[in-house]
Amino acid sequence: MTKNIDPGNMFGAILDFPENLSDALKLAEQIGLTCNYENIENIVVAGMGGSAIGGDVVSILEKNNLEIPFVVSRGYGLPNWVNDHTLVICSSYSGNTEETLCTLDDAIEKKAKIFGITTGGILAERLDELDKDVILIPSGLQPRAALAFSFVPMIVLLEKAGVLDSSLRQWLDDSVSQLKDARVLYGKENESNPTYALAQKIYNRIPIIYSDSSTMGIAAVRLKGQICENGKMLAYHNELPELNHNEIVGWENNPELLESLLVLWLIDSSDNPRVKHRQRITKSILDEVGVDQVILEMAGKSFEERFLHMIHFGDWLSFWCAILHETDPSPVEKITSLKYQLSKKK
Repeated sequence: MTKNIDPGNMFGAILDFPENLSDALKLAEQIGLTCNYENIENIVVAGMGGSAIGGDVVSILEKNNLEIPFVVSRGYGLPNWVNDHTLVICSSYSGNTEETLCTLDDAIEKKAKIFGITTGGILAERLDELDKDVILIPSGLQPRAALAFSFVPMIVLLEKAGVLDSSLRQWLDDSVSQLKDARVLYGKENESNPTYALAQKIYNRIPIIYSDSSTMGIAAVRLKGQICENGKMLAYHNELPELNHNEIVGWENNPELLESLLVLWLIDSSDNPRVKHRQRITKSILDEVGVDQVILEMAGKSFEERFLHMIHFGDWLSFWCAILHETDPSPVEKITSLKYQLSKKK
């Protein structure tokens, strides 16, 4: 049944994540920088959707190694403080994302140092004309399925530019090994597979994804996006401790709607101790109003391993939601329609 529903082979794209990580590192090691990257004081990753999430992943995986500000910018322009001491990484899988191309213009005007990550398109052409460095990553994937090629080259670039000292190669090898083991189970279409079993609980609900902002927050952002794009379902996320200052009060009125919601808690052993306490209290408050809740926690020797495992778990979860809906997970018809309509009127 799966093959009939998944002609674009999203199954294979998710299955290949461990190989993608290894291939992305090999590709990134070949980066030869020709531009001057001295005196970088801050970094901005400019991108949208599946291309921007790579910057988010770098921000969390390298948070203990980054000693200068690192910002992900989603939109048509850059912060006003961007200048000639800023490295702007333009990330667009297609190379034709209009917001990223507008950001490139802004980066040029602000005299920033510029690097590109793309499969080609207008972005690659313009960077070539400007004599800027660019890494060309493999084409043929959905942008959201190219996560490895989005974030691994970014880490290597920052190493080569002298602004990051990463232990990437150590935890990446360990993660690849762990993910290869995990995918054997996650790819099974039966109840023994925890991602398939959980998909059966959430595919006809609206998942609300909660996490600690300092650990699995980016994994929550990724999971929300994957459920929306692969499962063609609404999903939402928020983070502790912020949600304790506003959203928690919202679980009071409209009780008839709560039956349609299910909370997914993404937790990690490295969560802030006070956040762990907040999570337990918040869960008990939601228990009192009868909200279904599921806790997800991944195993792994390092935070990096656990984080990438959570990403992989979530990707499979979103895939099985699509299959249970008998919906092809690959096409994003509403995004395609939106882009077409935008192209008709500038």
